[in-house]
Amino acid sequence: MPTPEAMTAVVHAYVEAFARGDAAMVAALFADDASVEDPVGTPPRRGKAAIAEFYRASMATGAKLTLDSPVRAAADHAAFAFHVDLDWDGVRQRIDVIDLFRFDAVGKITEMRAFFGPANMGKA
Repeated sequence: MPTPEAMTAVVHAYVEAFARGDAAMVAALFADDASVEDPVGTPPRRGKAAIAEFYRASMATGAKLTLDSPVRAAADHAAFAFHVDLDWDGVRQRIDVIDLFRFDAVGKITEMRAFFGPANMGKA
């Protein structure tokens, strides 16, 4: 099982990948058979190819992530609150999100779930 420090480092690498606009860097953090449910309630994207495609589209909006509090790590999970600034239909938007990552034994993300809804979205 990865250490809390290792899981926290993956979260910071995830945020850094968005800062760089590097979808391949994000995809490399995931296990080959991982899933991404963003937001929760939508059909999960499964496998690295689908995950990379999802992140390429997300990054095309100019999305930038900012952590709002420390990463919480327990067992094989890490949870973190952050906000996303992005351009949506020509308007600068902010989305307040909590992500939950689950990790495998070698520290790759096996499951990502993003928790947010309409009440968490608005103009930046």
